[in-house]
Amino acid sequence: MLSLPSLSSFMPSFGGAKVGPIKLSPVKVFDVEVEKDKAGRTIKHLLKLNHANHAILFNDRKFHNHLPHHLGSAYLLGASSEHLEDVYDDDTDLVKWEDSPNEVSKYDWRDYLGKKEYERAYVDFFEDTLVEQGYNWEKVVQKYMFEGKDPIGNNLIGGLCHPLIHLGYAVELNSKEVAMEALGMTAVCYNFLHKYLDEPSYTKPSPRSSTDLLSLLKQVKADTAFDFDGSHSMEQLFSERESEMMDYWNAWDLSNPKRQFEASQYAAAALLSGTGAFDFFFVHSLTSSHAVRILLPVVPAEWQLPLVRQWWLITLAVYVMQQRPAINLDDIRRFDHKGRDWTWVDKQGIERERWALDAHYVKAVRALKECANVWGDPEQFFLKAAVKFASEFKGWAFEHVESEHRYH
Repeated sequence: MLSLPSLSSFMPSFGGAKVGPIKLSPVKVFDVEVEKDKAGRTIKHLLKLNHANHAILFNDRKFHNHLPHHLGSAYLLGASSEHLEDVYDDDTDLVKWEDSPNEVSKYDWRDYLGKKEYERAYVDFFEDTLVEQGYNWEKVVQKYMFEGKDPIGNNLIGGLCHPLIHLGYAVELNSKEVAMEALGMTAVCYNFLHKYLDEPSYTKPSPRSSTDLLSLLKQVKADTAFDFDGSHSMEQLFSERESEMMDYWNAWDLSNPKRQFEASQYAAAALLSGTGAFDFFFVHSLTSSHAVRILLPVVPAEWQLPLVRQWWLITLAVYVMQQRPAINLDDIRRFDHKGRDWTWVDKQGIERERWALDAHYVKAVRALKECANVWGDPEQFFLKAAVKFASEFKGWAFEHVESEHRYH
């Protein structure tokens, strides 16, 4: 468990009262360093191989190395050693490390935040700290993610949530390599979004206050202030519509945080499976929600609400930038899953021809399954969403290769 400092100033209050912790059981950790089965030994080897050989960014540093997410998801769905090797071999877009302009030290490490050309230097720097901390990666994460005046943990959603997702897999797999990559990714993806969490002035009451996240998204859909043509960058969106974005961001009433977090996971599933198309950017809202679920039990109470609010901030931005499609819950509730169960879903994640080698497809399948595990899924909402997605998926909506840069 991450042993993090008390930072009570980060605990939001609603109606003048401090909000209590979100009590969730920690996820089961599959320690890849000690797993003895063949698949466990294989993923350990492949994670280390990826860490040694491949940079955390590629394609002119516009995209992120998802390989640990894909390997972790497939392994946790029950993939064989051979399939894990196929996953590794299939990811041919990754690039080798390149030297940074100079090294990063403990005296100037904040000076290069957001500068992607320093990816190698940051990972080297965090690994040097790892040695100093006796190879306890949790202490390194604590020191640089959650301590200090402006902790970079308030920008885990930079780079379309990839640092957040990466850190989640570091916890689930207890991998120091993935943890150091997560720190490096957070550092080089650091952007303007951190200020909304770091500066208390941005958190203020909203007249729209509601506990119903889907109702707020419905209001966003109807709001003509967001009538954009779809070409806006995220920074441009916040520059031109910051007041409106803050209004909706602050409108989510988190006075019952566990219940609202549960509702947010339903909303994340609905964005993927209830909008008429499987949007490449909405899948990040789902997989980052899963990462939040992993991290909530291992960060202290004062960090839980900022983590959940980070997720809402990026989800709100993605929804606006993706043209605010209608969310139809009945598309999921009335879906006939024809008796297909989670065993069937698991198999799709590791056996479905072609798509089992798509990292985002596999991550989405597993995230939906874990949502059901957490909340019980009495109405089979997550199961229906998963079967619908796994059976109907034929590729991602929107040309993400050309448009993902808008989120950087």
